[in-house]
Amino acid sequence: MNIKSKIRLTIYSLLIMSSLSCQEKKSSSENNQKAIISMNDDTIIPKVLKKQLQEGASQSIDEAGAELVKIPFDIEELDASAETVQKILFSNGFKEISNNEFIDKIKTVFGRIIGINSSNPFLYVNYFDKCDRSFVTYSNNSVDYEGGYIDKKRKLFTDFYYLPEIIDYQKEYPTLSDIESSKIIRKSSSQVDVEIPHWKDVVNLKEQRKVNNQRIIARNMYLFNDNKTYIIWLVTHDKNFIKLLVKNFGYDKEPKFNEMLINEYIQSKDQYKIGELIFAKNCNKELEIRDGILQSLTDTYQKSSNPKDLYGLMEFVSKLLQTDEYNNYSENEKIKMVAYLANTYDFLFKKNHRNQDGWDLRWNILGAYFEDDSRSEIKWPKLKGEMQKNNYYNLPNLKEVISYAEGFDSVGAPD
Repeated sequence: MNIKSKIRLTIYSLLIMSSLSCQEKKSSSENNQKAIISMNDDTIIPKVLKKQLQEGASQSIDEAGAELVKIPFDIEELDASAETVQKILFSNGFKEISNNEFIDKIKTVFGRIIGINSSNPFLYVNYFDKCDRSFVTYSNNSVDYEGGYIDKKRKLFTDFYYLPEIIDYQKEYPTLSDIESSKIIRKSSSQVDVEIPHWKDVVNLKEQRKVNNQRIIARNMYLFNDNKTYIIWLVTHDKNFIKLLVKNFGYDKEPKFNEMLINEYIQSKDQYKIGELIFAKNCNKELEIRDGILQSLTDTYQKSSNPKDLYGLMEFVSKLLQTDEYNNYSENEKIKMVAYLANTYDFLFKKNHRNQDGWDLRWNILGAYFEDDSRSEIKWPKLKGEMQKNNYYNLPNLKEVISYAEGFDSVGAPD
């Protein structure tokens, strides 16, 4: 080997060694960074847990019924709760989704538009009022506060939980057990000293913790990982949340959720109120129509072959056009609502009433209205004209059922 070759080989060797050294340093730096992040994640939890153990388990009412001074939680507590929720999810197979996927999911489910990079790491969703944008730092009590938090950083959704409600703190943090050996005294609103129970003394805490964990997993796995295996658990064990999603937030994409609410309306004495599930006002006070509910209602009827499942639609139209109960809707909005209901109900009536038991009513929605519009300020020509002017709202059956309605008389249907 000549001298030039030796020099070239030496240079190559030095370059390779330098590259390997840089990679090792980079890898070491990344590992150290991950370790620091992990350490930070781990230290916030015992810090917050210690605070919550010192404050005790009761947050609202004492034994005599006197209201305690409510203690708001701070952002650090919410962050520790969300960090714990993420660990629970990851340990149960949760897959983190992209920012764009998360943004789309939140808009579809809650109707909220979020900025991932905004300075606010959490967004509060008020279960009582979908249009409320205030931020709440009190735990849910089903009376004053009821809501959940969108965690933009971790891309998950959760109610706020005190750490003892979601982790077995006695097992995972045994060194903090001494905190619960001293009495905890707080002042009620009437300045009476009240002894607060420790978390360890909460009845059925272990069982409630299990349910909380299952709820966290089921909600997030369904909402963000599209895992349908959790649907049955949700409709069985998380009914109130599902009702909120469908009725309050208008999430009508899951037939099983729709079916659960539809069956409740069908079996209720006020079956007509199913109209309140189909129609609502959005946060801009505009008419919102849940097509998914109408489709699920049609599917429910086709499974049962019982036209009585649909009677609520007829009754709702009567309330809508002949009473003041739904005067929060304009005249044109009411006509559009009637159009959507007739597109479903009247079409099924026309198709089935002669060959299926249970269609006890002589009229359908538009047929009854054409025969007698005297009890409504909106007369038939106005109703029909508005529907025609709007190209029948692009509804596939509406033009047909309008023509069919004009064949009704005092005896009933034309066929």
